Amino acid sequence: MESVVKILKEILEIPSPTGYMKEIMPYLEDYLEGLGVNTYYTKKGALIAGNHPEPKLVVIAHVDTLGAMVKEILPDGHLAFSRIGGLVLPTFEGEYCTIITRKGKKFRGTLLLRNPSAHVNREVGKKERKEETMYIRLDAEVEKKEDTEKLGIRPGDFIAFDPKFEYVNGFVKAHFLDDKASVAVILDLITDLKDELHDIPVAFFFSPYEEVGHGGSAGYPRTAEELLVVDMGVVGEGVYGKETAVSIAAKDSTGPYDYDMTTKLIELAEERKIPYVVDVFPYYGSDGSAALRAGWDFRVALIGPGVHASHGMERTHVKGLLATKELIKAYLEVL
Repeated sequence: MESVVKILKEILEIPSPTGYMKEIMPYLEDYLEGLGVNTYYTKKGALIAGNHPEPKLVVIAHVDTLGAMVKEILPDGHLAFSRIGGLVLPTFEGEYCTIITRKGKKFRGTLLLRNPSAHVNREVGKKERKEETMYIRLDAEVEKKEDTEKLGIRPGDFIAFDPKFEYVNGFVKAHFLDDKASVAVILDLITDLKDELHDIPVAFFFSPYEEVGHGGSAGYPRTAEELLVVDMGVVGEGVYGKETAVSIAAKDSTGPYDYDMTTKLIELAEERKIPYVVDVFPYYGSDGSAALRAGWDFRVALIGPGVHASHGMERTHVKGLLATKELIKAYLEVL
């Protein structure tokens, strides 16, 4: 198994729905500092890493994932929920999850349609899957709301779904490759370059709020001139993305990315014979979009490994991960 896949498997197992960074950020901090890379936190909780005193380039990926939050304890003791980010509910139906209380207790559960038994519900296959028709079946002996409250579960507790990682024939299948695939790529690259980072004017930014739209809006080093966003490339109808290649986004739904940066990335991919596509994403925003809306004065480009079935049961390929790594490395070499 490639080192980047090993890293990806490990970080996928650490829950990090948007707003719950209590476990993943300390892991990243320890990993990076173990390599001799300096780190610090922004006020909003992003982690920035690097050894150059005046970084001109920031490479950003988001650590937060889709998830949910307890909205209400139902009369039978099970849980109504509110989605965090664009969770595609039919894809997550039947998935196991962990409810994390504010005091750190963890309970297991399953996302299901309400009244899910086919033997008593003739409409089970026809019901629309949405928050109002689904619930979290709690794996605890509860029969009423008070039973669940005694366990310490409350509205506002986070719900993290299992990633379901599998590696087969070079393909990585899991929830939350958006964007932990990119985080793994960056960690693998930093591992390779750890002894050179004093001389490369780059900082790495791990964002905690991208899935809700404001992750990359603040906290950059004052010397930054360029932002290279590493986020999933789209694979599907109407786009050119491939799981075995790195996608270079010329435009998404928030507008075009920087012409010169994007052109340079294309030229580097061609020169180094890195598998790539250039694409336009129709329903997509990024940490770069948030930074530009917030008024940051730097150039922004976007790349990432091709990911199929985004926000559902996602899949990419080790070739796409390595192509993304090689393109970032190539860009660093021409800074």
